[in-house]
Amino acid sequence: MAVEFELYELLGISASASQEDIKKAYKRKVKEHHPDKNINDPDAHEKFQTMLAAYEILNDPDMREVYDTHGMEGVARGAGPNDVDPAEMFAQFFGGGGGFGFNFGPGRRTKGEDEVIPYEVTLEDLYNGKTVKMNMEKDIICTGCKGCGARGNAKPKKCSTCDGKGWTTINPGIHRVARVQCRDCKGVGERLKEKDRCKKCNGEKVIKETGRQEIHIEKGMTDRQRIVLAGAGDQVPDLPAGDVIFVLKAQKHEFFQRVGSDLLATAKITLTEALLGFSRILITHLDGRGVKVTSPPGKILKPNDAIILRGEGMPVYKRPDEKGDLHVVINIEMPDEQWLKTVDVAALAALLPPKKPEIDPLPEIVDEVPFEESDIGEIQGTFLDQELGAAFDDEDDWEDDDDDDHIHGAPDCQPQ
Repeated sequence: MAVEFELYELLGISASASQEDIKKAYKRKVKEHHPDKNINDPDAHEKFQTMLAAYEILNDPDMREVYDTHGMEGVARGAGPNDVDPAEMFAQFFGGGGGFGFNFGPGRRTKGEDEVIPYEVTLEDLYNGKTVKMNMEKDIICTGCKGCGARGNAKPKKCSTCDGKGWTTINPGIHRVARVQCRDCKGVGERLKEKDRCKKCNGEKVIKETGRQEIHIEKGMTDRQRIVLAGAGDQVPDLPAGDVIFVLKAQKHEFFQRVGSDLLATAKITLTEALLGFSRILITHLDGRGVKVTSPPGKILKPNDAIILRGEGMPVYKRPDEKGDLHVVINIEMPDEQWLKTVDVAALAALLPPKKPEIDPLPEIVDEVPFEESDIGEIQGTFLDQELGAAFDDEDDWEDDDDDDHIHGAPDCQPQ
């Protein structure tokens, strides 16, 4: 009997794979298609759910046997893992077919498809909050035919190509049967003659409409956080409209770095300020405020010393009156050679701490080498590339020892 191999191919394994091979393959695919790692891919969530659905069937020995013998049609007739009907499960995941070759007929979806839109924001936007208004085009139910697609009292006929199932089968290889969406009825299972189609929507049941949408970026929101406009997506007949989901993508800031509700920044002070102190605006904040700081009397600051400014970090999401802290790393600007030429070097040397003496005892061998300036940033970049390369080389050897309960869950997309 010819069998289907789609689920095995989705996980990148052969039909003879062991249960352990299935588990390892699933873990690899989950890492590859996790929405949190593919925020610019609007189909990432669907691909992730595809891997989950394939794993649920192949990881269950009884369900796998049914699939190996009768394909998805056999699975659809039986009970799925945890008493869930696999037909309903796949229809929900793939929107009645999607691009993965699974379709169990019309009417399986519970609502229209969601639209995921990446939206770039600045750190200033996330600190201060922002309201964005935009024009968006979407499908709405045709006002001419009320979503039936037909003119007057015309009725659609069962699609003769797929016999009303919404899908057809193909044989892409020996001993393999694949199921694809019917190209004539587009998975609906019904067709209208050209003369019976609604003139306004040409039988598509929906028309395009441009409307005004508004999103509110609240103070303290985070990178990859989602803003959901419920029911603002494309309308489909007989189902609630899908959602429009904006996924925030925070741009890199030239001065501040964010760590949770805290901020990290650097500030430059002069050598004089490091030795004798300062009282001035040290930082211009994300809302345009000047932040004045006074160092304690008698405090000498050294390069890379850090100070903390309490309550000057990011607003806490949903609690904007609360803020994290701002950590400031101190960089000391050394005077240049031109300045040195304008001062009495001997008098300066008398004021400064003495130079370090030569080490004692001296090594038996002392080599004198020439002094030459170096670009340490270039060297650090080379080292970092080597470390990353080694990390990726070792990635295939790493195994996750977590139990199955940790890998079955849907991606965590809750706001932080």
